[in-house]
Amino acid sequence: MRVLIIKTSSLGDVIHALPVIDYLRQASPGIEIDWAVEEAFLPVLEHNPALARIIPVRTKKWRKAPFAPETRADLKALRTSMHERSYDLVFDIQGNLKSGLIAWLSGAEERIGFSTEVLQEKVNRLFTTRRVPFRACDRNVTDRYLRVVSVPFGRDYRDMNIASDIYSAPEDEAAADHYMAGLPDGLVFLLQVGTTWDTKLWYPEGWCELARRIDTRYPGSTMLINWGSPDEKALAERIVNEVGQSVRLLPWLRIRELVPVIRRVDLVIGGDTGPVYLAAAVGTPTLSYYRATSAAAYAPQGKQHRSIQAPLECAGCGRTACTRDNECRTSISVDALFDAVTDLIE
Repeated sequence: MRVLIIKTSSLGDVIHALPVIDYLRQASPGIEIDWAVEEAFLPVLEHNPALARIIPVRTKKWRKAPFAPETRADLKALRTSMHERSYDLVFDIQGNLKSGLIAWLSGAEERIGFSTEVLQEKVNRLFTTRRVPFRACDRNVTDRYLRVVSVPFGRDYRDMNIASDIYSAPEDEAAADHYMAGLPDGLVFLLQVGTTWDTKLWYPEGWCELARRIDTRYPGSTMLINWGSPDEKALAERIVNEVGQSVRLLPWLRIRELVPVIRRVDLVIGGDTGPVYLAAAVGTPTLSYYRATSAAAYAPQGKQHRSIQAPLECAGCGRTACTRDNECRTSISVDALFDAVTDLIE
């Protein structure tokens, strides 16, 4: 059997979907699995030995110039490559217009996706031949992806031990070893201070105080700060200035370079953002906090992970901007996060 998974973005969502690979291999030994993903997120998949083929797509570029010759050529090549694979099943676990179009271009007769009421974009239903409803137990997004892919096989994912991992190139593993060898002995924390939405961020004073407490509680430890924008770098520099030499800025790292570093740290702390989920996927403990999004839906699961939901009645609102933003940020206390750190470490 040959199947295609369509999960093109975002970074965190692609990572959340990784367990479907292990599910399919267990449910159908010998299965061939292809995956369609945005070029930017190829490093999450590209060295995975369980994938037969990875199909890069450039939907953002296509959307900006839908009638350009380059776009037409890309889509024609995409259609040809997928038709050559003759898929038995296509799983659209993205649920929007672009993923629906990719599913349709695949030429597969059976295309399975989300039921209409949970679709991001309702037009997606026009491109699937079977639509799967969620159950009450499917609270986490990974559970929902597993529900969709499990239906044709009649085997409930909840009765299985399902794993995920991200594989790195040898040169990236070696670079991470070289970097980590230059750090002092002791625990290594990674602080992920940035993310995409303002309503997912914590407040600067909280980060500084949390770093101070970690420094005091675990002398000799190192706190690395990952950053990806000027604002994130400025916050990282402020934490360094206020806390001292136990805090260091990582160099700017691409995804494929960041993964092996995350694999080697003792704990990753951050909000609803890709690097937290990268950590969970490679087996590194995480502490995550949630404001505009839901911990129940997105937080890593398992004994080595902790999550904290903002206590406001409107938490999980899904808004990218809010007049109560500052109140929401400070509702997640330093005490709550630090207690979770000590619980995980000790």
